[in-house]
Amino acid sequence: MRFHPPLIPATLVQRYKRFLFDAILGDGTPITGSCPNTGSMRGLTTPGSRIWLSEHDSPTRKYRHVFEMIEADGEVVGVNTGMPNKLTEEAIRTGLIPSLSGYPTILREQKYGRNSRIDFLLKGDGLPDAYVEVKNVHFSRQAGLAEFPDTVTKRGAKHLEELGDMAELGHRAVMIYLIQRPDCQSFSICADLDPFYAAAFARAQKRGVEAYALRFAVSPEGIEPLDLIEMKPLPGGMQSELLFAMD
Repeated sequence: MRFHPPLIPATLVQRYKRFLFDAILGDGTPITGSCPNTGSMRGLTTPGSRIWLSEHDSPTRKYRHVFEMIEADGEVVGVNTGMPNKLTEEAIRTGLIPSLSGYPTILREQKYGRNSRIDFLLKGDGLPDAYVEVKNVHFSRQAGLAEFPDTVTKRGAKHLEELGDMAELGHRAVMIYLIQRPDCQSFSICADLDPFYAAAFARAQKRGVEAYALRFAVSPEGIEPLDLIEMKPLPGGMQSELLFAMD
């Protein structure tokens, strides 16, 4: 995916109220813009960081500028949580996830489960329906390792439980962790920051939910798919303990 028009460089002043940020453009102009990420963005809100923005001239928009990416740990990291679904669809259609490449029909935002919507429903003749949920990942506190979540997410745990329901009904249920930073070679569930989510993940895998970690290269010019990376399992003792606690 390429950016047209190109992104605009700026310097971050602060991110606040989850949805807003202040920055200084290259010509010294101060601006306020929208931040399309309601998460904690742990480690990605340092004042003075170099950031890149998209600009929109729609008269219905309150803020012209949108926070797209930030430089952290020497790498450019994508923070826009509106991107992962677009990137995942591109990855499925181009065969980057081999086990999902045989589905000719890709439907978005389909109702399912307990009054929820699945990110993608894949269909194909002679194939079980595949329910695919996507989570954006940009948290890293150890070199080479991406982690999710970066804070407590009850909604994320609910999604895992609903995927497990689909798996037990005979469908395929797939969780994709889409990593918007190229400096991570492996992925793990962040059990210390959200043990309940880790328990939900362990239970989901036990029920037949598939999980993949998909890495992308991020730059101000565009976001390009790289590869599937290693998913580190929960330590054996911790997995048993978490499952027992959830039951």
